[in-house]
Amino acid sequence: MQTADSPTPQPADSAQIPFVKLPEQGFDPKHPPEQGLIDACVHCGFCLTTCPSYRVIGKEMDSPRGRIYLMDAINKGEVPFSETAVEHFDSCLGCLACTTSCPSGVQYDQLIAAVRPQVKRNHPRSLPEKFLRTLIFQLFPYPDRIRLLLTPLGLYQKLGVSKLVQKSGLLQRFSPNLAAMESLLPQVTAKSFQDNLPDVIPAQGHKRYRVGMVLGCVQRVFFSDVNEATGRVLSANGCEIVVPKSQGCCSALPAHQGEEEQAQALARQMIDAFEDTDVDYVVINAAGCGHTLKEYGHILQDDDEYRDRAEAFSASVRDVHEFLAEVGLTAELHPITDGPLPLVYQDACHLLHGQQISVQPRQVLKQIPHVQLREPIDAALCCGSAGVYNMLQPEVAEELGQMKAQSLVNTGAKLVASPNPGCSLQILKHLEKRGDTLPLKHPIELLDLSIRGEKLEL
Repeated sequence: MQTADSPTPQPADSAQIPFVKLPEQGFDPKHPPEQGLIDACVHCGFCLTTCPSYRVIGKEMDSPRGRIYLMDAINKGEVPFSETAVEHFDSCLGCLACTTSCPSGVQYDQLIAAVRPQVKRNHPRSLPEKFLRTLIFQLFPYPDRIRLLLTPLGLYQKLGVSKLVQKSGLLQRFSPNLAAMESLLPQVTAKSFQDNLPDVIPAQGHKRYRVGMVLGCVQRVFFSDVNEATGRVLSANGCEIVVPKSQGCCSALPAHQGEEEQAQALARQMIDAFEDTDVDYVVINAAGCGHTLKEYGHILQDDDEYRDRAEAFSASVRDVHEFLAEVGLTAELHPITDGPLPLVYQDACHLLHGQQISVQPRQVLKQIPHVQLREPIDAALCCGSAGVYNMLQPEVAEELGQMKAQSLVNTGAKLVASPNPGCSLQILKHLEKRGDTLPLKHPIELLDLSIRGEKLEL
């Protein structure tokens, strides 16, 4: 302790002063990217050609390797956690293609997942960015809030205002982000206004399993046909299905963008909804949701009350294709077309890279008589949807969407099978922009038609 009589400290030689990293220069101490995971990267560059943001932007710092360099430098206090650094982290789609291609097994998914909340806590967004993110995260994860807007949105579509807005280009000039959001708006239908599934759907014939079913948020409102088809398929294959009405969003949208507290609250709600249902598995039909549901142990790692419950819940989660391939189909399948059906299956990133599920959907589809699977070139490249990436980074997403649509059309298929609602909206948008009328269905919708013996309208 220094007193008035103490000598004034003299500056030491600069070479002897140890470097002290100021808090504002680097990541904060709450779960920064682990140095051990960073050091696992040997900078070989195998990830570069698989990275969609690098493919479009063409800059090293917008690749997994470049971002890992950046994380390392910030961790060591060599560069500040600046706005420029945030731009490079924001350009990442989180598609996880790099984790599949990495020969060293670098867990880039854990690294970018650690960075997102750091950005949220420590980087001040501009007012337009704050408005856009608030709109997205306070609307999309909440089906009841979306439904409050359905009537005006339905009129907006029916009166042709949407087409006029898109044709004028005014919204694009005012805000490319809002223009991207508007262009992805699904068709509002009568089914969008309510949940049509009962609390319990009985198994047909001998009951093999009791499963819980996650409805999703956007899926529940705009893709209710997929949920209904999933219920029928599971029931026809000996499953009693429990559909808790207290379930909400899986938390994928906020979790992928570092909205930590919101993601944790939604994860707790989901766990509570299914905890006393006595189900063998929890089944999900949306790729992005499934990946997040399996990550609840990480999302709630600091919650002493929920950590173990989260791990147990995640262990019970199965993607619907994964589940059906594992337990086997018992229902009889019928042709859904009179002749051969050339079909292209679109690999959703969080199914392919996040959950390593690729063979199972193809196995299920191949069991439908007359289906002929076509494989696109560059099948593993992200379509640009990536949750809400196509609204936050519309320019990069636009180019990726064009590339994906082109590769699907080039297969000569008559139908696209897509296992994720975000991918479906992105692909349909870019097929329409090309003037292509290639229809798109969820694989489970096709399986449902086959079980019921109905024909597909092409």
